Amino acid sequence: MSAAALPAAEIDWYFDFVSPYSYLAFESLPQALASIEPAPLLRYRPLLFAGLLNHWGHTGPAEIPPKRRFTYEHCAWLADRHRIEMRAPRRHPFNPLPLLRAAIAAGGGRDVIGRLFHFVWRDGSLPDEPAFAAVLAELGLAPASLDAAEVKAALRANGESAIAAGVFGVPTAVARTAQGVRAIWGFEALPMLADWLRAAPVFASDEMRRAADLPPGEQRRNVAR
Repeated sequence: MSAAALPAAEIDWYFDFVSPYSYLAFESLPQALASIEPAPLLRYRPLLFAGLLNHWGHTGPAEIPPKRRFTYEHCAWLADRHRIEMRAPRRHPFNPLPLLRAAIAAGGGRDVIGRLFHFVWRDGSLPDEPAFAAVLAELGLAPASLDAAEVKAALRANGESAIAAGVFGVPTAVARTAQGVRAIWGFEALPMLADWLRAAPVFASDEMRRAADLPPGEQRRNVAR
């Protein structure tokens, strides 16, 4: 079957504006998917990262002091290495709900999401600053629209569908292809996403099957200090 005759893959791309890795991946997605034929149908799915942490019982990277510092330094290094313009906001983490709701209220297209990502990770601004009102006006949104019941419901639904798909972090691409559905997490896993979309043989390999079915060994125990 020719590439043109193959059904297009579908990708639900889950992200949170609070995540610098989500920003880096957003900037890199077009290049990562450029060679995929036919072009996949890409849907941007904003969600609240904190909801994933609560559901899976995770600790966020910013909640572990050494990991917090490494995360910010790592993202600065990645941005430089990949030539992505980046300027962190004045504090982090922050409450991303206004940004997430704005993305949904404004239709969730790439241009809208890009504008909101750039507000945080290029301008170094936050949604509790006066500049956010100007961004909302630019997007044609009244501040009250962020509190609309349907906007809040859509954000909750994104979180629920992500958890149902096994999403545990952001960014994660849930990619549906002829060979099945796979959730692929992280900025640095974008080449893995592209290989999945190309049906690379590694995904049908014995070692990949072994990795998927590897049984657990010793379990971590909480030890009183």
